[in-house]
Amino acid sequence: MFSNPFVLSFCLLLSLPILFLLVPRILPPPTPLPPPITLSDEVDDLSLFNRAASSSSSFSRLSSPNPKLKIAFLFLTNSDLHFSPLWNRFFKKADQDLYNIYIHADPTANITLPRGVFNSKLISSKRTYRASPTLVSAARRLLATAILDDPANVYFALLSQHCIPLHSFKYAYHSLITSTTFDFSSLSSESVSEFGVRLKYKSFIEIISKDRRLWKRYVARGRYAMLPEVPFNKFRVGSQFFVLTRKHALLVVKDRTLWKKFRKPCYRADECYPEEHYFPTLLSMQDPNGSTHYTLTRVNWTGSRNGHPYTYKPSEVSPQLIYNLRESNYSESYLFARKFSSDSLRPLMKIADSVIFRD
Repeated sequence: MFSNPFVLSFCLLLSLPILFLLVPRILPPPTPLPPPITLSDEVDDLSLFNRAASSSSSFSRLSSPNPKLKIAFLFLTNSDLHFSPLWNRFFKKADQDLYNIYIHADPTANITLPRGVFNSKLISSKRTYRASPTLVSAARRLLATAILDDPANVYFALLSQHCIPLHSFKYAYHSLITSTTFDFSSLSSESVSEFGVRLKYKSFIEIISKDRRLWKRYVARGRYAMLPEVPFNKFRVGSQFFVLTRKHALLVVKDRTLWKKFRKPCYRADECYPEEHYFPTLLSMQDPNGSTHYTLTRVNWTGSRNGHPYTYKPSEVSPQLIYNLRESNYSESYLFARKFSSDSLRPLMKIADSVIFRD
């Protein structure tokens, strides 16, 4: 039938319109790229960051002669805080002088914040998009606000609406502030004095230098887009959620050089996760020995899809699950875990006092 070259050419030409119509129906549509950060948002943030960067990082400004060190809990959300009753239970018996809570809620999302959410402060928030530097801006906004709000904030824990606590507040506070054995990477004469007093505090953030997708993530903005400030051998990836010291929180809000690179839009959304790249790279380059290189938020990446970790369902919630999620090779225990479906609240509340907050 196709022995005649003219017939063959005619059939090929005829097939092109058919392929043009069918291919979009067969292949999945490309992931749309989020819009870039607006100039007005960038200017607003810069004003906030400059004020935070110029603030004192010492405790000389505290009115109390013996100030209590505080943990700032930073919630970054684009939906309701489904687990607020569980977090309320977490903070219920805690000394209110030992913590502060700040919430960055996407202003365009339909979010109903419960009244009196563990004495939280809703900060000035901007629009956020997945696989976008807007998530980095939101985290920096939370850090800057917490730095300015209270000079006693010494640790800054970034969490999402899908995170839950794995221990009581008392356990978490002791682990971060007073324990000399909690962090296995710090058990050395340089970090603990002969009297058992911790001398050096580190940030708990995952920093990975070897990953099979590292190159694809690095070139997501273009092969040479990160140069010369961020060469490939300095590029790092890690978890979006972390616990930073005040020293590193200030380092983040002061940064201008690396941010100019990471705020650039990507041309591949499936490999572009700035929130998982910016913080590990910045801290690795600026203070490589100041972090533990692991996170305190347990995440299950088994069977992950489209960049989302495994989500635990109500039927999976049990005391054994909590015990398993606590297990860590890097510290005495994980302190938080994600990701849980919103309907997991009821079974979690049932085991809150008897398991989760019973250390």
